[in-house]
Amino acid sequence: QVQLVESGGGTVQPGGSLSLSCAASGFTFSVVAMSWYRQVPGKGRAWVASITSNGDSTDYADSVKDRFTISRVNTKNTVTLQMTDLKPEDTAKYYCNAGSLFYTLYSWGQGTQVTVSS
Repeated sequence: QVQLVESGGGTVQPGGSLSLSCAASGFTFSVVAMSWYRQVPGKGRAWVASITSNGDSTDYADSVKDRFTISRVNTKNTVTLQMTDLKPEDTAKYYCNAGSLFYTLYSWGQGTQVTVSS
């Protein structure tokens, strides 16, 4: 059974930082690309960042480029999103999944809420 468990969200002031973590199980983590997505109430999920299966390439939405960093540890089945210089428009629930901008493979986890507010 596939499980995706996101953690690390919270409330921070503009300009602050947070690190999100995703623990994956139930599939062969090391052979799939992983991505982070985010969703605000009333809108669909938006792709944020992707990393290839071996971690040698990453890609980011323009809105987070140069502020967010995606990484993974295949021996621990985890993918991380390091977020810096957070802005109020980054406020959303963040999710991970196997996939990319164009597809996702599994059902969504519960997500982790990030709120950026002064």
